[in-house]
Amino acid sequence: MQANDTQPDESNPAPETPQPVAAAEESAPAEERAPSLEGALREAELKAAEHHDAWLRAKAETENVRRRAQEDIAKAAKFAIERFARELLAVKDSLEIALATEAQSVDSVRAGTEVTLKQLVAAFEKSALKEVNPLGEKFDPNLHQAISVVESEQEPNTVVTVLQKGYLLADRVLRPAMVVVAKAKA
Repeated sequence: MQANDTQPDESNPAPETPQPVAAAEESAPAEERAPSLEGALREAELKAAEHHDAWLRAKAETENVRRRAQEDIAKAAKFAIERFARELLAVKDSLEIALATEAQSVDSVRAGTEVTLKQLVAAFEKSALKEVNPLGEKFDPNLHQAISVVESEQEPNTVVTVLQKGYLLADRVLRPAMVVVAKAKA
């Protein structure tokens, strides 16, 4: 016997076509869909609250870091001179000892003054404070302040006299040297 091609084979049933999930939800009553939407909404609200809380914490931490940095800057400015001041204490002590001594000779005053000056120079060196004494050098308006110009045998624009030494603090002009400069002969 021949099998009839038009009749379905019962050993191979026809595959069912899957229905989309959305279509199944649409066909479900609104009461069944509401709990899943409410749950999703609650979950989204919880996540939003978490993110908001994290944002607030990050904002507070940023403000704390900014405030601490401002405090550190204020402290650094306030105590920046501490090292130099500590070095100057030895100079002050030497001057007080010299003034407290009753019987002073010219030689002892001179020797005490020289020791005190050496202490002061050492304090300057430790604090990167350099002396500018430009006698005989070319005039530099960045480092020198010309008080007057005089005729001289020296080359024009050369420092002839130093009226007051200048000082640099870490290569920055703290005080320019006050100088007299040679001018060209007429």
